[in-house]
Amino acid sequence: MITLVAVALCFTAVALAVGLVRARRAHARALQERGWLLERERQSAARNAVDAERARIAQDLHDIVSHNVSVMVIQAGAARHVLTSSPDEASAALLAVEAAGRDTMAELRHLLGLLAPSVDSEELSPQPSLSRLSPLIDRIAFAGLPVEVRISGDPRPLPAGVDVTAYRIIQEALTNALRHGDGVKAEVSVRYADHALRVEVLNTGPSILTPGRPSSDSGSGSDSGSGSREGRGLLGLKQRVAVYGGDLDARRRLGGGFRVRAKIPLERP
Repeated sequence: MITLVAVALCFTAVALAVGLVRARRAHARALQERGWLLERERQSAARNAVDAERARIAQDLHDIVSHNVSVMVIQAGAARHVLTSSPDEASAALLAVEAAGRDTMAELRHLLGLLAPSVDSEELSPQPSLSRLSPLIDRIAFAGLPVEVRISGDPRPLPAGVDVTAYRIIQEALTNALRHGDGVKAEVSVRYADHALRVEVLNTGPSILTPGRPSSDSGSGSDSGSGSREGRGLLGLKQRVAVYGGDLDARRRLGGGFRVRAKIPLERP
């Protein structure tokens, strides 16, 4: 009798062990499938963000080309009217036409491959530019985040695409800081170096060492959560900066807050 009980217990133990192994394998498969689905979702979200950024590049380039072609038409007409009476004025107008044409062609060469299939010509707005930072800073400050701006170096006209890109970096970084910072302050630095434009945006926030800090970051740096919507926005900007041979880095600061830093060459690669 005792032997039968022992045998029964052994069979029960073996069955439980087999069941446990099967349960663990099933759990492992479920985790693997979930990870695969999450990775697919992350990749799909990243592709959507890049597509959205390309569409915005298309609109920006549309504005650049429209503006420069308008300048060319106006200056060419002025040159025609004064061609015989004022050769110097005609020469200056033709030089303006040439400069506008060169700038437009440069933007086409560097951005045409990233364009979306179409743009809406009905929705025209002033071209984003570092010269129009003040309204953006005012909007962010009105929303609750004071911003200090520092401009160094020798401010000068920039290639239109670089100008737009620098503005978009600041816009995206301040928007993320407004959503995820502590609302104390943000700092924007723009430096005009001899051969590059440097842009940096800093904002205050909880230290990276603070217990219970959010697990997702509002950027796209080496230690940031690439699945966040803000991270995907910076991912698109990183691609845009790379078009000009530059680089963009976004990461949490050890002392607290977030930093977005970009360097864009002012000489074509």
